[in-house]
Amino acid sequence: MILDTILAHKRDELAEKKRRLPVERLKEDAAQQPQTLDFAGSLRRDGISLIAEVKKASPSRGLLCPDFDPVKLAMAYAAGGATAVSILTDERFFQGSMEDLKAVHSTLRENGYSVPLMRKEFILDEYQVYETRAVGADAFLLIAAALSDDSLSELMALAKDLGMAALVEVHKEEEAERVMNLKPDVVGINNRNLRDFIVDLGTFERLCPLLGGITCVAESGIHTSDDVCRLREAGANAVLIGEELATAADVGEKIRELVAGERV
Repeated sequence: MILDTILAHKRDELAEKKRRLPVERLKEDAAQQPQTLDFAGSLRRDGISLIAEVKKASPSRGLLCPDFDPVKLAMAYAAGGATAVSILTDERFFQGSMEDLKAVHSTLRENGYSVPLMRKEFILDEYQVYETRAVGADAFLLIAAALSDDSLSELMALAKDLGMAALVEVHKEEEAERVMNLKPDVVGINNRNLRDFIVDLGTFERLCPLLGGITCVAESGIHTSDDVCRLREAGANAVLIGEELATAADVGEKIRELVAGERV
């Protein structure tokens, strides 16, 4: 199973990080960061919100951008009107890095863009949350399939303590039911099955009604404006799009094309 392989590696990676840098140092760095931007609030508005993802590669498609420049891509997203920017930081499977996130944060702020930033990662431990805040991110992903209810609850509570947002991701009915009991602010519904990476937009249509009006983000498999409209009609407050934007010749034009008829 792809997810099991990733999580096994992530646990080993996390243990090594803890050996190299104690969590106390991360807590100190996190405390020095300016106030977070309102990631969750930015998604609750008229029209469809766009979370544009900085993504170099994926296990399913391999390398997306041979000349990948995370800062240039994030700047294009911000200039094109993205509501928020997601940065993949997993190194082994997605070829991202924490340095990408740090560089994007500093460059966007230096250029006057107040766009919330989300770390896209396989978060398993509070260490990674402090690590995320220490480089200035405003939000992070939590994958229900990778975490117990207790771990989800603890990491969501830590997010609130740090003024951050947690995008809690589900991709099955039982995960949606589990997550509802924890009262998240934002739920992401992943149309990609994390076990075999098959994509089905019907996943969002099935799960969104189970979430009782919680702010919902549709993730994966979104390639056209028709896809965006379909998901909006099914209840999406926002869409998270990576591959279509990361591979576009003209990012601004691609954003306009994808959200045609929807206000971003």
